[in-house]
Amino acid sequence: MTNIVSLTLYLRQGCHLCQDMEQHVMSFQQQYGFTLHIVDIDADKLLKLRYGERVPVLAAGEQEICHYFFNKDLFQQYLKAHC
Repeated sequence: MTNIVSLTLYLRQGCHLCQDMEQHVMSFQQQYGFTLHIVDIDADKLLKLRYGERVPVLAAGEQEICHYFFNKDLFQQYLKAHC
């Protein structure tokens, strides 16, 4: 049985890097069947302090997969190991 991988994309509104990463990640969603939670860091003071200007961040739990730019190799490596 395959695991259902749950990913979180930390972003902020109006961020073109965030929009780019969201599009890239979602393009793999059907193939790998992971769930994606999108979190606006500006809606949470602690997340805003934690990430500041270092967005977007794609994470699986506490494990950061990539930030700023989508890294297809790291992303697929993570998914192949966990899906």
